[in-house]
Amino acid sequence: MSADQPAICVYCASGAVDEQYLRLAADLGTGLARAGLALVSGGGNVSMMGSIARATRTAGGRTIGVIPEHLMAKEVADLDADELIVTDTMRERKRIMEERSDGFVTLPGGIGTLEEFFETWTGGYLGEHDKPVVIVNLDGFYDPLLEWLHELKARGFVSGYALDRLIVVDTAADAITQLTRR
Repeated sequence: MSADQPAICVYCASGAVDEQYLRLAADLGTGLARAGLALVSGGGNVSMMGSIARATRTAGGRTIGVIPEHLMAKEVADLDADELIVTDTMRERKRIMEERSDGFVTLPGGIGTLEEFFETWTGGYLGEHDKPVVIVNLDGFYDPLLEWLHELKARGFVSGYALDRLIVVDTAADAITQLTRR
């Protein structure tokens, strides 16, 4: 864990989503704060990204947003973040998010969320970090992806060790449990 307060990086949607996903993000934010964990996010104030940041702060938690300059307006930067880091590039954003985090949670999201998840998961598999990588599979959102990954394992393209590094849960509460038992 970090020398300061432990922090968890959360990858999630920054675009329009159903109310159930906004609730999931809020539940996770509240859970992080109650567990004494800070939130590291993409620094946006909309959709799930905004929901988790607001809920974390409402529950008394600390938020660290990391956003590239070119997304400041598009993702409506979270100017209420306890710490808002503005980067020049997406690569710099992801590097800082990883460095500032003691674990990772992937909530439902699109291609940006998936790209961040795969990079983090691969980094752990390659030994770049030993931080937990959690996927919240609310209502089977990630079932097709998980089925595909197991198919890749069966074909010899993904190792059992790599799959074993993934922690798949169904709820925000289960994610918090997994993160705090380490």
